[in-house]
Amino acid sequence: MEDFESKVGDALANPDNQGEMTDADAVGTVGSPECGDMMRMWLKFTEKDGKKVIDRASFQAFGCQTAIAVASVATKLLQGKTAEEARHLSAQDLAGDLGTLPPMKIHCGQLVEGALRNALDPSAPPATKPQSSLIGEIQSAKPQGIRIVPLSN
Repeated sequence: MEDFESKVGDALANPDNQGEMTDADAVGTVGSPECGDMMRMWLKFTEKDGKKVIDRASFQAFGCQTAIAVASVATKLLQGKTAEEARHLSAQDLAGDLGTLPPMKIHCGQLVEGALRNALDPSAPPATKPQSSLIGEIQSAKPQGIRIVPLSN
């Protein structure tokens, strides 16, 4: 566990590919209502040896440190993969060199996997207008009401 935490710390100290990608070919967004984490992933494709492969990937995350670390590792791991190859990567695969995700951190890898799958979803209509920023979506979200339920004795 200490080795995992050390690797997460290293990834957080110098996250790779963090930030919006203005020329992306695909964008995926996912959020987890259980923990409040949100992730957006951008993908840019190129042609290589007659195949369309991921040239670059970047991310923006609001959430726990492990989700940010997994996203950083995943963006490097995705380079050179076809969309089909990327679709078959599990949350654990995307964690790469971080190692096995502890049970209480599996949802962090699933958040990254969800953003990737959302970006690769061929049934989603192509973006015809610029994507708003993730922080803008969070700031403009309408607050949810609180329901108070009295407990009877």
